[in-house]
Amino acid sequence: MDVERPRGRPLMPVTMVDDVRIHFEVAGDERGEPLVLIGGGATQLIDWRDEFVDLLVAEGFRVIRFDHRDTGLSQRFGGVGDVDGGYSVAEAAEDVLRILDTIGLPSAHLAGHSMGAIMAQYLALDHAHRVRSIVLLSSIPGLDPVYLSAAEAATAESTPVPAVALAREDAIEQFVGYQRSMHAPAFEFDEEDERRHAARQIDRGYEPNGFLRHGAALVRATDRLERLRSLSIPVAVVHGSEDTLLLPLAAELTAEAVPGAELRIFEGMGHRLERALWPEYVDIIVRTARRATGGTDA
Repeated sequence: MDVERPRGRPLMPVTMVDDVRIHFEVAGDERGEPLVLIGGGATQLIDWRDEFVDLLVAEGFRVIRFDHRDTGLSQRFGGVGDVDGGYSVAEAAEDVLRILDTIGLPSAHLAGHSMGAIMAQYLALDHAHRVRSIVLLSSIPGLDPVYLSAAEAATAESTPVPAVALAREDAIEQFVGYQRSMHAPAFEFDEEDERRHAARQIDRGYEPNGFLRHGAALVRATDRLERLRSLSIPVAVVHGSEDTLLLPLAAELTAEAVPGAELRIFEGMGHRLERALWPEYVDIIVRTARRATGGTDA
């Protein structure tokens, strides 16, 4: 397997299981509890910032993050102007299993945000023996409109239009604008940091239709609320009180359905994972993992 080690960071392998190429990075001691971070729609592994990963590594985790298919350095599943990659969220979730198989891990803890949390749900339901615990950040248990803002419900019903590749600076501004649209005023929005991060995203692996392909996969998602009642692993459900895309009611119903689930609603938080709350997220991930390991350190 070909690997590279950029700028002193950990090795960055690529899966070749079932001929699906998913680019991922592993950080932390090989003896640590494995934790897979699953980002939201159209995110690259760098959306889990290095500093956040470092906090988790310091807690004893072996942290795995990856580029979703149709993003970053991972495989593309559609051509130019193709808004549907032909896969479901459940099928995309199996990319996590490909990563675990490539590394040689039988199971792992999962922490997913938005679409990534939906993927984590499918993994826990369909491949229970591969999942030790899950933390669901800003998630929904199905596509019932009761979980969605009016704008998000309308988007789910609309016909997607292929995106045009933008010039670099325009693409950066589009990215920053999208992040700003999800920003909740209770937290700082560091525009210059977002612009630098956007530039890194664009330069690393720009795919203008990746978000639409993930949207097509999400539309295929089935309702999972009743199935979630069968989970027997530790689960934490985290949401923002000001999430303008996915409503907090979704988190409340999810936590109510899952036996023993922890529910945490952060006041003032929107759909973004806020830097100011990183220590809180880490504490929840650690606490949930410890429930799976009998209360010992992660």
